[in-house]
Amino acid sequence: MTEKYILAISVITVIVTVYDKLAAKHLKRYRVPEKVLMGLGFFGGAAAEYITMKLIRHKTRHKKFMLGLPAMTVFHIIVFAVYYFIN
Repeated sequence: MTEKYILAISVITVIVTVYDKLAAKHLKRYRVPEKVLMGLGFFGGAAAEYITMKLIRHKTRHKKFMLGLPAMTVFHIIVFAVYYFIN
């Protein structure tokens, strides 16, 4: 169950991040709010979002993303390690 959730949230996060990059170039009116991007990261897509942002060079100047997403990733790793250790 957990692996499927992480895969699903990661795929959704990558799609939304790439969409926002394209919207930044072409559709200025239809951008994804930063709180949505951070929320997707918080709920499990942080690692995928960070990698995607680095690959497509999107929001790499925003400290909120470049520091926050790795911190969330470390938090997720710790939570899942504890979860698997207990079960």
